[in-house]
Amino acid sequence: MSDSATFGARLRMYRERAGKTRPVLGGLVGRSAEWVKALENGRLLPPRLPMLLRLAEVLDISDLADLTGDQSLPVASVTRAGHSEVGKVAAVMQRASVPVGEVTPVVVMRDLVDQAWALWHRSTTERTAVAAVLPGLLTDAQRSARMLDGGDRRLALVELARVYHLVQLYLAHQPLPELVWLAADRAMSAAQDADDPAAMAVAAWYYAHVYRGANQVDAAEQVLVEAAGLVDPAAGGEQVARWGQVQLGIALGHSKAGRAGRAWRAWDGADSAARRLGGGYVHPWLMFGSVACAAYAVTIEMDLCRTGEAVRRADATDYRTLPSQTRRAAALIDAARAHMLDRGEVAAVHLLGRALRESVDTVRHNPYARTVALELSNRPGTVGEDARELALAIGMIG
Repeated sequence: MSDSATFGARLRMYRERAGKTRPVLGGLVGRSAEWVKALENGRLLPPRLPMLLRLAEVLDISDLADLTGDQSLPVASVTRAGHSEVGKVAAVMQRASVPVGEVTPVVVMRDLVDQAWALWHRSTTERTAVAAVLPGLLTDAQRSARMLDGGDRRLALVELARVYHLVQLYLAHQPLPELVWLAADRAMSAAQDADDPAAMAVAAWYYAHVYRGANQVDAAEQVLVEAAGLVDPAAGGEQVARWGQVQLGIALGHSKAGRAGRAWRAWDGADSAARRLGGGYVHPWLMFGSVACAAYAVTIEMDLCRTGEAVRRADATDYRTLPSQTRRAAALIDAARAHMLDRGEVAAVHLLGRALRESVDTVRHNPYARTVALELSNRPGTVGEDARELALAIGMIG
């Protein structure tokens, strides 16, 4: 085997392609820069499957064979669990035309979309809950946006954008990444057609998620910076919340790129906006507020490889004040990730168990939760026992 075909050479190539230094890659998977160097130089054998999967996720590698040189193994087949109803939602997204039917009045459509978002936030199986209503809701929203005129059409387009955001969340971490992009793009188009700055700001928040997921952090920043100029934080209320949400997105992009100063500057802006809205304020469906800022601060610290600070922030955050089981579960998974990177395996499994009690679906479809449950299930003692129970509950083992 030539040197260019070794595991270490491939790892280095994909690390450099992703623009990550050895300390950054090591920090993201809970190892040191020296460990990464030893893998790349061939002084260490390739790690076991769970760690290979974590490396592949961090480096945006879709097929593990690209990293290992062995038989093809799509990373998504292990890290992404397709929901049982995903085909029905996908069929509506892929449809070329909207079926003829009765047009839903905008005021009724708004209530239906609010109810769908409430299902997403208040269920322990949010994907199952919204899958029952998404195909019909998306069809109704598309029809209303197409058939109504004037001001009603603009309002219908705003609601259509909100439905596409929900579709994007539903499809995330499942083996249909092209539809996640499509949902984000259609949401932005609907918001732009509505000529609604607040709707465009939210669409930018969701679009930036898919850009960051594809390691296109500069594109994510561009769409968010442009959106920030569309809303006026001095106007108060809803505009403050949407401006703050955009600042959070900018902060997450900078932290992913390792730009600490710019990340915390944007986060400070988001946190200041949340404080202006009041300590107990939480946006009814975006969930923006002070506790959301605190939760995302944990993510930023981890992206910047400051695991000790990430753990400190995670332990100081009262996740119970987030009125969304889905968001609480996601935040607890991030807290588990912080402890795992800080060698706190007992705390990590405990937090993943808490996340599972908040939302089975969030844990079941989260790539990090799945790979950690699989990795720790082989450990001896209490950690292994608890991880095996977790892996069983989310369908990783039989």
